[in-house]
Amino acid sequence: MSRRIKRTTSPGNRAKGREKGRDKASGKARSKSASEHRGRKADDRKSGDRPFAQRAPGKPPRFAEPRRQERPEPAAAKVASELPLPTKVQTVVVTADEDNMRVDRFLEARFPGLSFSHIQRIVRKGELRVNGKRADSKDRLEEGQSVRIPPLRLDAPKTAGVLSEAETRTLQALKEMTLYEDDDVLVLNKPAGLAVQGGSGMTRHVDQMLEVMRDAKGQKPRLVHRIDRETSGCLLIAKTRFAASYLTGAFRHRSARKIYWALVAGVPKPKQGRISTYLAKEESEEDTIMRIAAHGDEGASHAVTYYAVVETSATKLAWVSLKPVTGRTHQLRAHMAHINHAIVGDPKYFNKENWELPGGLQNRLHLLARRIVIPHPRGGVIDATAPLPPHMQQSWNLLGLEAERFDPIENAPEE
Repeated sequence: MSRRIKRTTSPGNRAKGREKGRDKASGKARSKSASEHRGRKADDRKSGDRPFAQRAPGKPPRFAEPRRQERPEPAAAKVASELPLPTKVQTVVVTADEDNMRVDRFLEARFPGLSFSHIQRIVRKGELRVNGKRADSKDRLEEGQSVRIPPLRLDAPKTAGVLSEAETRTLQALKEMTLYEDDDVLVLNKPAGLAVQGGSGMTRHVDQMLEVMRDAKGQKPRLVHRIDRETSGCLLIAKTRFAASYLTGAFRHRSARKIYWALVAGVPKPKQGRISTYLAKEESEEDTIMRIAAHGDEGASHAVTYYAVVETSATKLAWVSLKPVTGRTHQLRAHMAHINHAIVGDPKYFNKENWELPGGLQNRLHLLARRIVIPHPRGGVIDATAPLPPHMQQSWNLLGLEAERFDPIENAPEE
C-alpha cells in the first residue's frame, strides 16, 4: 500500500508531495493555455489561478516527523465542537459561508455529532423546514433563508464490551484500508465497489463499518466527504466532533486539494485544460445521472475541473490527472464524457459507439482518488496518497504505463 503523510509546522504551508523512490520525468511541459473546449477568455481566470507545475527534479523525498506534542484546540474551534445539540425547536439563518450548501451537509457542519441516519430521518419526516417548507437532504440552501431545526440527539453510546467476530473482521478490514490515522483524523483507501453510505438494499458500506470504532463516549467517526461506489482511493474521516467541524469547513472553503487519476478513451487536446459547465441531476425510474445544463436551469450547479494528460497508449487511451475545484456529484465522470473522452469502464457516462475495450482490460470504472491534501485541525497538513486498485494496476501493466514515474498535478490552478 502506498502511503504518504506530511505534517508541517504551520497550517499555511502547502504540501509538496514528496514520495520515496520516485524517478522524476524530465522535460514535462505544463502549458498555460486554457481548454479549447471552453473557449474561456484570459480574464475569466481569477487571481488565485496558477499553471500546472511539477516538483523540481533531483530533490530528495521528504517525510514528516511524527507529532510529538499535542497542540491545544483553538478557542473558537473548541467552543464550536462543544456546542450542545438543541433540545427544542429552533430557527437559524443561513450565513454567507453556508450559501449553496446542501441541507444534509449544513446539519453535519452545524452539529457534527449527528449520524447520517438521524439526519436523513428528520429530513424525510419533514421535521426540518426551509422558509416554512419541507426540504430534501440534497436541496441547496441560500444565504438568509430560515431553517427550522427540530430537537436533535446523538446516537446512544455503545455498551463497552468485547467485539463480536463479525465486528472484529470489520475492524481489521478498516485497518487494512488505513492510509493515515491519528487522534482526530482517519484516511482510508476505499476499495472500488464499496459504497460510502447506505442506500436502497445496501447492507455494507463505510458509514456502517465505522460503527465498530465508537469511542467510550459513544462517538462514531464521521464522513467528511464522499466518493462514488466504484471509485477507489482516499476517503477522509473525522474521528472527533472538533475535527468534523474543522474539516467540513475546509471543504466548504475549498482548502482541500484532491487529485484523481483516470484512464480515458482517446487523447484530450489540448493536453491540459479547464472544463467549466453547469451540471443538473436527471432522474428516471431506472437511473440517475448528471447532465450538462445551462446557467439558470433548475437545480443546476457550476462545476470546474482541471485536467492534464500524463501519458498515452497510442491514440486510443490516455492516463489523465484530474483536479476538481468544485465537488459536484459525478463531476469528473460527466466532465470527461462532455469533452468526448469518457472514463474507461464507466457504466453511466461512457457513450462512445462501436468502441471496443482493449484486450485484457477489465470493464470497470478506471477512476482513482489518488491524493488528498488538507490542513490538519490542529496545525500542519495531512497529505495522503492511495495506490492504483488491482484492476487499474492490471491495465497500467498491460498498457506499459508507469505509475511510479509521475506525481499527480501538484500546483493545479485554484478558483
